[in-house]
Amino acid sequence: MEGRKSQRKYITQEFQHFGYRLAEGLDDLKHKSLYIKLAKEERRELLQKAWDFVKDSRAKSKGKLFMWKLKKLREAKG
Repeated sequence: MEGRKSQRKYITQEFQHFGYRLAEGLDDLKHKSLYIKLAKEERRELLQKAWDFVKDSRAKSKGKLFMWKLKKLREAKG
């Protein structure tokens, strides 16, 4: 728990918090900077839809499934 607290002290922007929560929810803290970047640059509605699709999944790699769904949502938006 202490390790998470020390990492969070550098989060000052809302998009950073959202990206970190995505990484935690996807069990992919190794790639937290990717999710923070996505939270900064991508439309929140797409990220939320992709996260909703993945969060109750039993997939081994929720991060990969999230990225796949995000790609499909981007293509659908055109």
